[in-house]
Amino acid sequence: MGIINTEIKQKTIGKEVSLTGVGLHTGKDVTLTFTPAPANFGLAFKRIDLEGEPVIEADANYVTNTQRGTCLEKNGVTIQTSEHVLAALVGMDVDNVVIELNASEPPIMDGSSKFFVEAIEEAGVVELEDAFREEFEVTDIVSYTDEETGSEILVMPSDEYKITTMVDFGTKVLGTQNATLNKISDFKKHIANSRTFSFLHEIEMLLEHGLIKGGDLNNAIVYVDKPLSAETMDKLRVAFKKDNIAVKPNGILDNLTLHYPNEAARHKLLDVLGDLALVKTRIKGKIIANKPGHFVNTQFAKKLSKIIKNERRNNVPNIDLNQPPLMDITQIMAMLPHRQPFLLIDKVFELSDHHVTATKNVTMNEEFFKGHFPGAPVMPGVLIVEAMAQTGGILVLNTVPDPENYLTFFMKMDNVKFKQKVVPGDTLIFKCTLITPIRRGICHMQGYAYSNGKLCAEAELMAQITKVK
Repeated sequence: MGIINTEIKQKTIGKEVSLTGVGLHTGKDVTLTFTPAPANFGLAFKRIDLEGEPVIEADANYVTNTQRGTCLEKNGVTIQTSEHVLAALVGMDVDNVVIELNASEPPIMDGSSKFFVEAIEEAGVVELEDAFREEFEVTDIVSYTDEETGSEILVMPSDEYKITTMVDFGTKVLGTQNATLNKISDFKKHIANSRTFSFLHEIEMLLEHGLIKGGDLNNAIVYVDKPLSAETMDKLRVAFKKDNIAVKPNGILDNLTLHYPNEAARHKLLDVLGDLALVKTRIKGKIIANKPGHFVNTQFAKKLSKIIKNERRNNVPNIDLNQPPLMDITQIMAMLPHRQPFLLIDKVFELSDHHVTATKNVTMNEEFFKGHFPGAPVMPGVLIVEAMAQTGGILVLNTVPDPENYLTFFMKMDNVKFKQKVVPGDTLIFKCTLITPIRRGICHMQGYAYSNGKLCAEAELMAQITKVK
């Protein structure tokens, strides 16, 4: 397992675009607006109908309910049925977007992702300069099983993101179905217009509880899995505002024609793609989902999120310390203004537009060991953070033609954590990655320090370079 920095640039949309409809469960009119977002923002919902316009990130840790769709909640603010919109954004290869809503759930439209895809196409998908996408590269099988339902979902190694769903509800009318998405670029053509479906017995229960107020026979396929009584027919005619309702030979209510014989399996694949957007990192692996549902999907998303978080923190850079560095100490001194005893990095091994790795050999000859626990020398944590910042200084100074004429100053530090002691004889490896693109000499980055194959410190840092007068 590992987090890899790809050479694929992050993407957003070219302009705002809106669409309107009704919420499936609330029956209320709602307007959804896709709005461009900056690099590393991710996907997030904004409730513009509420005071303060609260934002709810598309994050598996905010999932609270999966009964009739995936519900997100943060600070008491909810988003219902998030999956069809998120599937459209991932399916159209978009990384950063604000999804503005003036109600608690997106419009159901025709029960698929088709209209969201068309809106994204209208807005246009654009690359963000100097911001590269991260992927979670799967090297071992990770799985989650719901013992109660027998539903299972797993991810295995693959050369790109793929999904296969297998559906079996134990009913003759639906039978067993499979669907596969071999590459994300196929989503629009083969998956996006697959509509949500339900069984007649579920529809009856939802009507009794006052749900699916925005449903009609044009936004859900209804499989008839029981005899239709005259009383049920009357209820359905009223609920769906139809003069006549009948069952077609293939066992679904009329007024809808299936787009595909396996439309149900394709829609379940759409749901899986939307729910796994909540992992917040692109997956390089193949998903296999047997009898998927929102509960098992989102539990799996939570499990993957936790694994990715640990991988990101413990992802020790794979550096051959015996190879010649990209920059030695002389080249570092030509760029950084620091000098001994306060120059705290020795070599730079990697340097790109968005990340840098450097090393420091910690010896007993360090000046700070004279006073910092001489009998049990430990490198001060603040100096580890300073060394991390100097590593980041290489990254930001590399953006100007005359780095020797600049000084770097801290602006802030957040989420600083120390995990392991650093002692004489250790080799520190530093990695800094941009959180947002460098603008006006301001560098906002995530820094990690590793020693002996383990994470020993981490911090979110912001620094600014200033020209020497």
